[in-house]
Amino acid sequence: MSDLYSIQFEDSAASNALKNFKFSSLEDYEARLALFNLSVLADYDQLVCLPSLSNIDKHWYQIETAKKVIKQFGGRALLSDEVGLGKTVEAGMICKEYFARGQIKSLLVLVPASLVSQWQLELSEKFGISTVTTDGRQLPPDEFWLAHECIVASINTAKHSSHFSHVTSRSWDMVVVDEAHHLKNRRTLNWKLVNAIQKRFILMLTATPVQNHLIELFNLLTLLKPGLLKTEAQFKRSYVASSDGRIPKNSEKLRQLMREVMVRNTRSVVDVKLPKRFASTITVEPTASEQDLYQAINDYLRQNQSTKGIDKLTRNTLLMRAGSSPSALADSLKGLAKRFEHEELKFLKKRTSHMKKFSKSQQLVELLQRSTKKTLVFVNHRATQSYLSDCLTAAEIKHTQFRGDMSLKAKDAAIEAFREEVPVMLASETGGEGRNLQFANAIVNYDLPWNPMKIEQRIGRLHRIGQKEDVFIFNFCIAGSIEEYILKILHEKINMFELVVGEIDSILGNMGDEFDFEETVIELWLANGTSKERTEAFEELGGQLLMAKQNYQEVQELDEKLFGEDLEA
Repeated sequence: MSDLYSIQFEDSAASNALKNFKFSSLEDYEARLALFNLSVLADYDQLVCLPSLSNIDKHWYQIETAKKVIKQFGGRALLSDEVGLGKTVEAGMICKEYFARGQIKSLLVLVPASLVSQWQLELSEKFGISTVTTDGRQLPPDEFWLAHECIVASINTAKHSSHFSHVTSRSWDMVVVDEAHHLKNRRTLNWKLVNAIQKRFILMLTATPVQNHLIELFNLLTLLKPGLLKTEAQFKRSYVASSDGRIPKNSEKLRQLMREVMVRNTRSVVDVKLPKRFASTITVEPTASEQDLYQAINDYLRQNQSTKGIDKLTRNTLLMRAGSSPSALADSLKGLAKRFEHEELKFLKKRTSHMKKFSKSQQLVELLQRSTKKTLVFVNHRATQSYLSDCLTAAEIKHTQFRGDMSLKAKDAAIEAFREEVPVMLASETGGEGRNLQFANAIVNYDLPWNPMKIEQRIGRLHRIGQKEDVFIFNFCIAGSIEEYILKILHEKINMFELVVGEIDSILGNMGDEFDFEETVIELWLANGTSKERTEAFEELGGQLLMAKQNYQEVQELDEKLFGEDLEA
């Protein structure tokens, strides 16, 4: 009874206390909850975003870099890892962490025009950050820049006179600048744009912060932390030893200052070791009818380059499909015939319809029949993928298909089948994007991209940290085709397939801001009708690329002397 009485008494006392208690308002409760959450998140030794990034490979040095930038640098940093170590992942991780902590709401990513779509895709698929791009802009500039919180923009668009004032009139929580060496000159609009943008946090990414003169480093770091290196004149007196600006003095003091805003991870420090990779070119000899049809397609394009309506995209697509499969070519010709009443199109359609077999596909079947490796076959066109699937089925080669238009469930099933059951996966350009495919170790570029960075991205799906076996790359081309000429200058002139993933981008960057490899090779191909003319034109381009590679290697040597290996995370 005494226990029961005690409980009743206590209940009564509690009841009276509750009646007399003054409850806080909802606003007070939410304020206290926010303070509690802030105290939990205040420890930057832990990244709260990591559990949400389960679909990407995260390496210790990238995590340490993110912590360092947030905790020590206050969100303003120059990320200068060696090529191929994942500066984009580090930047995405930092942005995601700030979003997770509620410390940023707006994000502006400034990149070269060719990287806009790639950045949008990676932010979305790897980090769950949705953005709009200047490529898909429908609103006028005065509305566009205010209507969206997260934008991936071409820096060339952002600095244009019709956009500049709108980009800089609002405040941004975070600004990310890729290929930041394009800001090396304070007299350029690139530098002036980034300097004028109102920003709390800023990340600048470049593997080569100094390319020609130490003043370039001064210009970059001034954007991050004005006054860190004092004035340009003082910087020259204190840290530049030679008239050409390439030899530093007081190097240790300069490094100490750089440690306040710069992280540079190197392969030797992070101990990144990848298996070897081996590239082979498989040149397919076409039949007489295949060769005649390919020549007829090229003649048609050369004769009709100036025809109104045949735009560059249509031209490029037709030429690419001519080297892919009769099925893909037939689709393009059918579409063209609806737009143009050219007699040549009727002839080309008829020739294509009679072609039931294709030497290139037969060569692929023979390769796969001999192979014992898990092989990822990249195909650019849906019609070609269906055609190849039929060829493999007829040859009793088990395979699966991966396309961008498939449902997530179907994509997962295709990857799982490739991993566990079948030796071959036919994949579109988006095949395996963001997915772990290191269980495969052979790549076939059945349809070769004309953009070297896309070739490199394909290789990077397999030849990356986590790969345990040597990787084999087979590049297909038809003898005498544009793909054969492209492979000759990439493979023989600059040894592209021996470069570290990421280096080709730096080499092409030395060709000039306006250089477009894909457009250049197409123009050369169509402008030179004979084999001799094409050989000379592509040899000249190969020489220019070789010089660009040599310039890149000189910059690497300069950066190594300046930065050494003591600016890691």
